[in-house]
Amino acid sequence: METATHTATKGRPREFCVDRALAAALRVFWTKGYEGASLTDLTEAMGITKPSLYAAFGNKEALFHKALDLYEAEKLQYMRAALDQPTARGVAECLLHGALEAQTSNSGPRGCLGVIHSVACGEEAESIKADVVARRASSQAALIARFERAKTEGDLPAHVDVHGLHSYLFALLQGMAIQAGSGASRAELERLVDTGLAMFPST
Repeated sequence: METATHTATKGRPREFCVDRALAAALRVFWTKGYEGASLTDLTEAMGITKPSLYAAFGNKEALFHKALDLYEAEKLQYMRAALDQPTARGVAECLLHGALEAQTSNSGPRGCLGVIHSVACGEEAESIKADVVARRASSQAALIARFERAKTEGDLPAHVDVHGLHSYLFALLQGMAIQAGSGASRAELERLVDTGLAMFPST
């Protein structure tokens, strides 16, 4: 576990856990959004001073990018696992059920950090929005390629538009995230998942 030092108000410098501080920053960004999270909010949650934040993480924007890396590594594992499923339907099931578990978990705020920041507005958030959109585009390209393979293998009907299918699934994922963030119950989201899978094309 990585540690860094910061100077206490009095006395000698003391160490802090970089990983723990970053996790705290992630929760602040996830709860308040990039624009809504002030440096004071961040440093208080992380238990460090502003100079220590700059020294360990760079500026607020750099801190957010690191927090987003952590979010993807910890909260979006199901997206990587989905691509390894043996069937196209299995991919969809893994994606939707994984999102359901992530968005209704008690281990973090509800909703999706990526969706929150893909619709962020204001000049301060433009680079943040661009990064989120670029990351999402990479995930979408991987999903399209997986469905193209399924179509070639005969696992999806020949008439299926894989671009439209991927857009359909991402619309469901984004809708679930927005509804979860707005307080939808797990039962309501489960119905959405079940309905979404019922509409999935089969051979």
